[in-house]
Amino acid sequence: MKNLSFVLLLLLAVSQVGLSGYAQGVASAPVKKYDYVVSPDGTGDFTSIQAAIEACKSFPDEPIRIFIKKGIYHEKVFIPEWNPKIVLIGEVRDSTIIDYDDYFNKINKGPNSTFYTPTVLVQGNDFYAENITFKNSAGAVGQAIALAVDADRCMFVHCRIIGNQDALYVTGEHYRQYFRHCEIEGTTDFIFGQATALFDSCVIVCKANSFITAASTPADARFGLVFRHCTIQAVPGVHQVYLGRPWRKYARTVFIDCQMGDFIRPEGWDNWRNPANEKTVFYAEYHSTGPGAKPEQRVKWAHQLSDRQAAAYTIPQIFTTSGNTWIPQ
Repeated sequence: MKNLSFVLLLLLAVSQVGLSGYAQGVASAPVKKYDYVVSPDGTGDFTSIQAAIEACKSFPDEPIRIFIKKGIYHEKVFIPEWNPKIVLIGEVRDSTIIDYDDYFNKINKGPNSTFYTPTVLVQGNDFYAENITFKNSAGAVGQAIALAVDADRCMFVHCRIIGNQDALYVTGEHYRQYFRHCEIEGTTDFIFGQATALFDSCVIVCKANSFITAASTPADARFGLVFRHCTIQAVPGVHQVYLGRPWRKYARTVFIDCQMGDFIRPEGWDNWRNPANEKTVFYAEYHSTGPGAKPEQRVKWAHQLSDRQAAAYTIPQIFTTSGNTWIPQ
């Protein structure tokens, strides 16, 4: 009789919540959302981001997810090639800050000192970051990288990159990198490198009368630096800014449907004191808006894309290399 009563109670429970819901409630273990938690107050698994990176398995089959609690992390962070698929999620973008203050003269390693300065250096493929501020706080003292990305298929969502000269270095021949809803601020050449990088719905903040971009696109690359649906802003006192100049002679930089303030110089582009660059670079715009959009006054060697040309600037086409297409997720 007791067994019969138990069966009746069980059937009643199943009828109320459904068999799948009942089984799930009884048998399923909670899914762990993050593999590691970093917190400066010691309440996580680690107090430093680099320590969490060093604890990650090399060449994992699945992404390794690291949650970073609010705080200022004064450290240099290196994600090596053997640690792909790292995911860094900040608690609050403007309060989750990775900050360091290396710069060219401080490093003092000769002509390549710039590339030793990054606060964060990413070399592991398939890297993902969200809600994090990457900062180089050295100030206006020359080249000082906040974030260097030397890896393929990397994605940054709702992040801030703050620096001055050379703030964001996007590199790697034919590497693909995607920045969405990010804010990037700097002074001179503060977005530079040879990667194929798409800046989608980002805010670009100019802090000096200088140059936004300095691409070094490989000669055989179809795309270089692409800005789509971005807003180009400037701090007070800035009134003479170029869209770009070529770090290398095949530089490719395109602005599509971007809003530009009146601080953008009418000519738009600079040849970096070398007229020969005018024959090899590809600088273009499509439907620029705002007081800084003056297509009729741009240098004669720049381009205004047609509707058909602009239609080629889609994520699948931009991020296809040697027949391999990457769709950021």
